[in-house]
Amino acid sequence: MPAYAADPATPAPSGDAIQVIVVDAQRATNANARQAQEQAPNLINLMTAAEMRKLPDVNIAESVRRIPGISLETDTGEGRFVNIRGLDADLNSTTFGGLRLPPSNNASPFGGGRAVALDAIPTGLVGAITVTKSNLPEQDAEALGGTIEITPKTTPRNGKPFLEARIGSGREPLRGTNIADLSLTAGSRFGGDGADKDSGNAYASHPFSIVVTAAYYEDKRGIDDVEPGFLDDGVHSPLTYAGWDQRWYQYHRRRHGVGIDLGYQPDARNSYYVRGFDAGYTESVLRQRLTVTPDGAPVATASGFIDGMGANGFDKTLRDAQETINNKVFMAGGRNQLEHALLDYRLGYTRGSYNKAHDYNSDFNYTPSGAATVSYANSGPGNVPAFTVSGADYLNPANYALAKLQNSTTDISDHEWSLAANLAWDTRIGGYDEESLKVGAGARLRKRVVNGQPYSFDNLPALPLTAASGGPGVTFYDGRYQNGPQLTPGLMQKLYGGQQIVSASDAQNAALQYLQDKEDVYAAYGQYQMRAGALGVTGGVRVEATRANYAANAKGADAAGNPLIQPENRDRNYLNWFPSVQARYDLGGSTLLRAAFSSTIARPGFSQVSASLNIDPGANTVTKGNPDLKPTTANSFDLSFERYLPNAGIASIGVFDKEISNYIAASQSSQTFPNNGLFAGFVGVAHVYSFANIGKSAARGLELNYEQRFTALPGWLGGLGASANYTFVASRFEIRPGETSTLPSTSRNTVNAAVFYEAGPWNLRLGMYTLSRNLWAIGASAAQDVYSERRTSYDFGGAYALNKHVSLYLNAKNLSDTPLKFAEGTANRTIQREFYGPTYQAGVNLVY
Repeated sequence: MPAYAADPATPAPSGDAIQVIVVDAQRATNANARQAQEQAPNLINLMTAAEMRKLPDVNIAESVRRIPGISLETDTGEGRFVNIRGLDADLNSTTFGGLRLPPSNNASPFGGGRAVALDAIPTGLVGAITVTKSNLPEQDAEALGGTIEITPKTTPRNGKPFLEARIGSGREPLRGTNIADLSLTAGSRFGGDGADKDSGNAYASHPFSIVVTAAYYEDKRGIDDVEPGFLDDGVHSPLTYAGWDQRWYQYHRRRHGVGIDLGYQPDARNSYYVRGFDAGYTESVLRQRLTVTPDGAPVATASGFIDGMGANGFDKTLRDAQETINNKVFMAGGRNQLEHALLDYRLGYTRGSYNKAHDYNSDFNYTPSGAATVSYANSGPGNVPAFTVSGADYLNPANYALAKLQNSTTDISDHEWSLAANLAWDTRIGGYDEESLKVGAGARLRKRVVNGQPYSFDNLPALPLTAASGGPGVTFYDGRYQNGPQLTPGLMQKLYGGQQIVSASDAQNAALQYLQDKEDVYAAYGQYQMRAGALGVTGGVRVEATRANYAANAKGADAAGNPLIQPENRDRNYLNWFPSVQARYDLGGSTLLRAAFSSTIARPGFSQVSASLNIDPGANTVTKGNPDLKPTTANSFDLSFERYLPNAGIASIGVFDKEISNYIAASQSSQTFPNNGLFAGFVGVAHVYSFANIGKSAARGLELNYEQRFTALPGWLGGLGASANYTFVASRFEIRPGETSTLPSTSRNTVNAAVFYEAGPWNLRLGMYTLSRNLWAIGASAAQDVYSERRTSYDFGGAYALNKHVSLYLNAKNLSDTPLKFAEGTANRTIQREFYGPTYQAGVNLVY
């Protein structure tokens, strides 16, 4: 990436856009990052580790969302995926030290399975983040939305030993649970004779360097959730319910990160490195659920509806699952300044994995017969159900009996070997002030394997719920809902675990979940850079050849028409060219104009292009792939005006236009499956997903960014500052034949704002984040499209330095207790609304 060596002691020469950005990850300041952004020939935003610590962001996703043009997708009360300029996370690229990361989470918002779940990477493991919005030829073209580069922590150039540590705890009041927040980074240079240690030549005196990093964050977040489903039969009112789930969750997440950076730099012209990290989390989840299902013959009343209850109108289930998500990276490379050229090279290995060790679902049905009715309206907070039940003692565990017990496991391994080399040299082709050429080539060899196994249980007895539950009945959702006594976690596994079998339908389901994908990408590029006075231009072309094979099992039939499972292999080979040209014009006084054209690609998601049928009874979802999908491509145009203010300030405005071809849309429909055979374990209405290419689509918009420190104010007021950024996106695609809509995941308006005080020992910041409604899933009609509703959250971060080595911090996350809400069609048709309560953190930071 372009620009300069962002070291406080080495400022960049004015107007120098030919050099290479190397932002030292360790102790780089906001001013360093801002200067690197100014000098870059393309559009980038940078965030340092110090900036990440100013608000209570526990993972990369939550930090990145504060950058202009970014919006955040949350799950289980925490940021997980990020969208760049309204394009969903499957279209982004995520890299670590330039090495592409494969996804570790099997679920992505739109089924592509390519999005890297950034909640698996703690902020304590990261030195800096760079978001690239306009691609250079030297960069991987698979970045249709943009690229999120995670820079590892490295040794400072001055070579001095350092240590940073955080020891913290906290509280989440919703379930009264505690937090552990620990991190440590240490590093130094060593080796050599140390003879020149006072001359400033750290390379000669200590040519070896090491940085080790470790981070651990543990919480036990609770979630209160209600998920209604609408009847949608075309006969009754749009507000009549098919039923609803009252869901009480208890999560337990243990997030870790460990990293090492080893370097050897014998002189200023040659350097070599070996890096690696391991990051991820293990999470256990308990979901206590009461499902209420009317019989589907509602009668309208003055205040809502009244409906009868079917024979099994109430259902109590417990989901007891554990999953482990992990990212591993190893890379080795070097950089050599030759007589007339600069050579750099890298060998890398990355692995993303997902392992679901178990997923037990215990299901107890309501057994009494007799007339019962439910009166309801969607008049609860956020249009959730308010209801009363007559004629049924549905909170009494004696009225439930065991109906089913199921388990499943999943194992996904996604790994990639890569090799890349680049050669750059100065030239005088046009006789300009500065010119350089850069060429490079690389290969990425990727393999992804998915295995899943459901299990059944034989000869289950007619067990009453009284034998599998205990304690007083739970009341939750701010006292609005009751679920009766909770099912006892672990009891069903203990009683009947030995009866676990693989039935014929289980074997069939496992075969349909199997995937083995190979995807190799070979690339080469040529890039030219020049500067003539105030004008700098970077342009060139990249070519990528894709050689892929997607193997799965599909349902078929033999000559006699009998159903069977048969293997299906599809080869997909294609070649793409990606031209790019970007201009930067220095108006003087730290004021710039930029114009850029770049082209990128997003390959189909593995589950999207697979012939497999993925069945998940625990989540009530069925996903069907489409082997004929084409890759999505885009041509992007950018124009921006930037003024860089003193003390790391900025005022900028930019417009962008992404013209997209063959966008892959995920359609969703609702279907009720029989609770047996291949679909054993499905309760109520299931979500069915499939995929297709559509024609032309576009995402166009505006970015505004402002940050300033008011140091000219008198006295203590000189520590005040403010920042704000706003992103507007107008997108369009054909959602159904003859019908247009905004692109999935595209919020029309996204706003970040903060007021802060940074003076003396104090560092205080109040941040606000808001985004507008966006399309989450495509239904069979506009009335069944699912939207993520508008939400606004507030966070506070505060620190007080006792001295130059020790500071105390106190943070408050989600002060507004913002619910996550999804609605079907219109905002008053809520299908999910969950909240988590605030999170409080406190502790001590050590710096030496």
